[in-house]
Amino acid sequence: MGTLRDLQFALQLKIEELRQRDTLIDELELELDTKDELIRRLQEELDRYRATVSLPGPSAVSAACSAQFEDKQRAKRRTVISEPFSLDPVTLAMVSQRSCDKSHESQRLIQAAFLKNELLKNHDEGEIRAIIACMYPTTINQGCYVIQEGTSGAQAYVLEEGRLEVTKDGQKLLTIEPQDMFGELALLYNCIHTYSVSAQTDSKLWVIDSKSYQTILMQTGLNSLSHSMELLSSVPFLQSLPEDAIMKMSDLMEETHYNEGDYIIRQGATGDTFYIISKGQVKVTEMKPGHEEIVLSKLTERHWFGEKALWGEDVQTVNVVAAGAVTCLVIDRQTFKDIIDGFVFDCSHEVPQSHESKVESDKDCAVLSSSTLSDFNIICTLAAGEFGHVDLVQLKSNIKCLFAMKVLKKKLILNNGQQEHVLREGRILMEAYCPFIVRLHKIFRDPECLYSLTEACLGGDLCSLLKDKGYLDECSTRFYIACVVEALTFLHGRGVIYRDIKPENIVLDEHGYAKLIGSRCLKKVEVGKKTWTFCGTLGYIAPEIILNKGHSVSTDFWSLGVFLFELLSGGLPFSGSDPLKILTATICGIDQIDFPKNISKSASSLIKKLCRSNPSERLGTLRNGAKDIQMHKWFEGFDWDGLCKRTLNPPVIPKVNHPLDSSACGHYTEDPVELCTNWDDF
Repeated sequence: MGTLRDLQFALQLKIEELRQRDTLIDELELELDTKDELIRRLQEELDRYRATVSLPGPSAVSAACSAQFEDKQRAKRRTVISEPFSLDPVTLAMVSQRSCDKSHESQRLIQAAFLKNELLKNHDEGEIRAIIACMYPTTINQGCYVIQEGTSGAQAYVLEEGRLEVTKDGQKLLTIEPQDMFGELALLYNCIHTYSVSAQTDSKLWVIDSKSYQTILMQTGLNSLSHSMELLSSVPFLQSLPEDAIMKMSDLMEETHYNEGDYIIRQGATGDTFYIISKGQVKVTEMKPGHEEIVLSKLTERHWFGEKALWGEDVQTVNVVAAGAVTCLVIDRQTFKDIIDGFVFDCSHEVPQSHESKVESDKDCAVLSSSTLSDFNIICTLAAGEFGHVDLVQLKSNIKCLFAMKVLKKKLILNNGQQEHVLREGRILMEAYCPFIVRLHKIFRDPECLYSLTEACLGGDLCSLLKDKGYLDECSTRFYIACVVEALTFLHGRGVIYRDIKPENIVLDEHGYAKLIGSRCLKKVEVGKKTWTFCGTLGYIAPEIILNKGHSVSTDFWSLGVFLFELLSGGLPFSGSDPLKILTATICGIDQIDFPKNISKSASSLIKKLCRSNPSERLGTLRNGAKDIQMHKWFEGFDWDGLCKRTLNPPVIPKVNHPLDSSACGHYTEDPVELCTNWDDF
């Protein structure tokens, strides 16, 4: 045996060896991270390459025509918003009468086309059947066009007979064969076709137009919602709950199906689930020692069972067996308890306005109350938009008073069916006195244009900041996310949904605080109700909007999660060169996404809780509302009161140069009056 000195020496050698191994492991981990990042970038390049050489298949038409989409998308991510839509009696009658007879072969072919389509296969079986029933036939002669590049479309097609050719800029991309679907993006919003489709032979197609598609899905959704709420309201111990709590429960209840002889509940087993029979019939049986199974009763539609499990009685005392095909609405104890405890999330939180900003706001109102358009000088143009541009302006009577003037051309608004959206935006923002939302002071009009006078936030938008930095650190991101949370809390407390959160729509004031700008996606929705307009920006749009399931304030929390992901990583979780691939990836959900290593575990947890596929399960819509977001571990230690009182130091203090050289100013020639709420008054 060695001496103690020898043992100590050997131990020191082992310790040094372990240290060297730890250093080597650290170096290898760093190398692995570098290679992971390289693999991610190469995968993006590979995806982009694949998009240019896509083979025929589901959505291949769209993929083959999107090679240049990603670069354009990065340059400017356009807000997509469909025309306002409602279930009027005329539309309902038209759609219900359009049901076309189809042979069994045709029905099977169309259904097969739906089920292999990456986007439309996500609809429920009943929705797909209703859409197929409404599709009508058309024929196209050889050499004629079904779709022409550069035109807008509102139909999707399934080819039953013949052969079609897809071309772009005169170059052939692929051939469409029977059972292929194309044009499906046009069902969601009014898009411009980036390719042409022509008939190589005389062909037969089945067509569905966007209005019929939206009508069917909206009607199906409303009928399903009405049925489930009616079932829930018929249960005596739920009748004391308010309508919005019943709505929330309806969203959270899962529809489950059982076959003849299936045991829904088994005697002696533990359970925590409540059931309402939506369709079919069940037998309630009991097994006593030494006896055969005895039928105690039969329950049919609108009956319920398992209610004792909601109150903590775990052991089932009877069997419940399906007598034929049965459909039940199901909710578990914890979900039920969360709804009962909170009834509905608390929207009473008010965003306090600092004394300084309130004085400034009152001063602005006094100055602007009697102003006309001729009272302003144009300093320069700040930005150009889809329907006009934004000018930086100053009051002639006080050149230090700077504002932004958004100038919109009425003709463009009308031609794009955006009249209602623009008017709604103005009405909402005129009442939005929130330090985290850009203030709208006044709206003017003349025969050609609308003029919206807002506060001037000259610190730039977060999109520019991201472009400069690549991505933001957690401290900076936490500050900007908190600003948006406060803005959303203010809007949601007034029943308003924003629906277009993205870096381009968040600007910095001269102090570095972030504010939401106005958006045509703004809409007021009654408590317990939903809206159905397809709107937002690709990559940020929530699954329920894509699938036309109806949506409410919870859609903003999905976008908030995507926004958080982008700030921390510099990229979107749902991205790509093909709009349809972005939409289908969104439907697949956040759990299918590999998070970059620079997004911490707590940030990842928050993103995943905000981006739950079920809207009613998202953080922010639960019983504590936005307070659940504020109390999440990622915000631990953040000073929310300091943010609202504007005592926190922002991550970036913009360097704002005020161009006040009045000699370079222009002016508005008209002297319009204030905006009225009716477009006809314009």
